[in-house]
Amino acid sequence: MLTDIQIAQNAQLLPITDIARTLGLETSDLDMYGTNKAKLTFKKLNELQKKGQDSSARGKLILVTAMTPTAAGEGKSTVTIALGDALRATGRKSVIALREPSLGPCFGVKGGACGGGYAQVVPMEDINLHFTGDIHAITAANNLMAALIDNHLQQGNTLGIDPRTISWKRCVDLNDRALRNVIIGLGSRIDGVPRESHFQISVASEIMAIVCLSKTITELKERISAITIAETYDKRPVTFGELKCTGAIAALLKDAIRPNLVQTLEHTPAFIHGGPFANIAHGCNSINATLCALATGDYVVTEAGFAADLGAEKFFDIKCRKNNLKPNAAVIVATVRALKMHGGVAKADLNTQNLDALKAGFENLRIHIQNTKQFGVPVVVAVNKFVSDTDEELALVQKLCEEEQVKAVICEGWEKGSKGATELADTVCALCEKDSAFKPLYEDDLPLTKKIETLATKMYRAQSVSFEAKAVKKLAQYQAQYGTLPVCMAKTQNSITHDKNAIGAPKEAYTFPVRDVQLYSGAGFVVAYAGDMVDMPGLPKVPAAQNIDVDDNGVISGLF
Repeated sequence: MLTDIQIAQNAQLLPITDIARTLGLETSDLDMYGTNKAKLTFKKLNELQKKGQDSSARGKLILVTAMTPTAAGEGKSTVTIALGDALRATGRKSVIALREPSLGPCFGVKGGACGGGYAQVVPMEDINLHFTGDIHAITAANNLMAALIDNHLQQGNTLGIDPRTISWKRCVDLNDRALRNVIIGLGSRIDGVPRESHFQISVASEIMAIVCLSKTITELKERISAITIAETYDKRPVTFGELKCTGAIAALLKDAIRPNLVQTLEHTPAFIHGGPFANIAHGCNSINATLCALATGDYVVTEAGFAADLGAEKFFDIKCRKNNLKPNAAVIVATVRALKMHGGVAKADLNTQNLDALKAGFENLRIHIQNTKQFGVPVVVAVNKFVSDTDEELALVQKLCEEEQVKAVICEGWEKGSKGATELADTVCALCEKDSAFKPLYEDDLPLTKKIETLATKMYRAQSVSFEAKAVKKLAQYQAQYGTLPVCMAKTQNSITHDKNAIGAPKEAYTFPVRDVQLYSGAGFVVAYAGDMVDMPGLPKVPAAQNIDVDDNGVISGLF
C-alpha cells in the first residue's frame, strides 16, 4: 500500500496556469512560485474581493468541521478535499479553501494537513513545509515588532512603557516548550533591558490572525497599529502604532496577505492561505482566500480546525460575523474508530466491533450536532470510513444520527477520491438549497463575561464558569472599550470540556475555569485561556521528526 506522500509524489500535476483558467483567471492574474503554486496579483485579488462580498453573485459556502479528535484520527481535511473533488466530478464548479499547515504539528504529533490517500492537495511536501513563505513572513514581522518594542526601551523609553506589562510575545513556528518563558536583555548595558518575555507558536500569534482577517494593505496597517503591546507606568494602554513603525511590518507582509492557489490530486482548484490554530487562535483560513473562492466557484468547501466546539464556533462567531458571510451548510466529520474511543475503547482494540462503546461514544458527536444546529445552518454527518468498520457499526451511526434529524453519509474519499464522496456531494448540494437561518451564538453587545459564559454553557455544556482574579481584572478593563468584540476561546482540542483527558460528553455538572484573558485589539477579539492551555506546544516523546528524511535527489519521505 502506498503512503500518502508516495501517492502525492506519483501524481501528475497540471500547470497551475491550467488550474487557474478553470476559475476564469489568466496567467497575468498570477505571480508564479514554480509551475505548481501561485499567488494572486493585488489587482485580481481586489476584483475577486468585490464579487466575493456580493451575496447575490457569490457561490455557496460549505463548512467542514468534526467531532472531538482522538488518536485514531478523523480525517477532516481528507473529507473536505474529497467533497470538493466530488462536487466538481459531478458537474458542479467547486473550489476548496484551506489553511496552511504549521511546521509544529508536521514535526510533532499530528503530521501534515494536506489530506490523505487519494484526497490530497498537492504538492503536499511544499505545502506542508515552507510553501510560499507566508508563515515565515508572519514570524519575521512578529519578531520585528518585538525587537522594535525592546529597542524603544533601550533608546530612552519616551512613551514611558512599563516593561513588566509588555504583552507582545516573540514567536517561532515550531513546538519548542523551552521558549515559553524566557529572560531577555541579559549581559551589559548595550545588550538591552533585562525582562521576562515569552514565545508562542507563530500560528497562534496576533499577526497570523490579522493577516487572515485583513482584506487590504490599508486594513492590515490599521489592525497592526491597533495592537495593544503594553501599558505605561500610569497604566495607559500603548498601541504598536505609537512606535511609528507600522509600515515596516506591513512591508514584510505584503505578499503574505495574498492567497495561494494550488490543486488537488484530481485537479480541483484550492486556495490555501493562513494557518491559525483553532485550539488557541480562530482556526480558519484567510478571508481573502474565502472571498476569492466564493467569487470563482459555485460551491466553496472550507474547513475550520479541530472540532465544532472550537473551529466551527470561531468560524461562525468571528470570521462570519465580521465579514457578512452566511454559510449554507455544515459537514461534521466522524469515524467509527473515534466514536469507539470516546466510548472507552483503547486504540489497540479499535479493529474489534463494539456497538456498545460506539453508542456510548456517540454522545460526543451528538453534542457537536446540536451545537452546530444552534447557528441555524443545515447539517450533515460524514462518516469517514476505515477498512476495520463493520456494516453493523456504520448502520448504528446512521441510525443514531437519524434520531438527531441529521443524515449520516458514508465517505470513502481516502480510498476512492471523488468517487467515494459522491453521495456526500449530492447531500450537501441538497442542503445548500434550503434556507440557512445562520446567526452567531451571541450578540455583539453582550458583556465579555457573558459571552464567555455563553460559550461555556451552550458549547462546552458547563453548569457555570469560574474566573481567576487576573481574568476578572482584565475583563473589567477591556469591557469599556472592547466589550463588543467576540471571544476566542483557547482550550484543549481533546475534549468538549477544558479537561484534555475527558472523553465522550460531559456526564456531570462541572465548572469551566478561565485562567486568563488577553486582548487582541488588532485582530478584533479577546482570547480567553481555559484550564492549563498554553500557546506554545511541546514535542512528544517520539516526535514525527524522527520519521522524516530527504535523499540526494531532494525527495522527501516520512512526512505523513
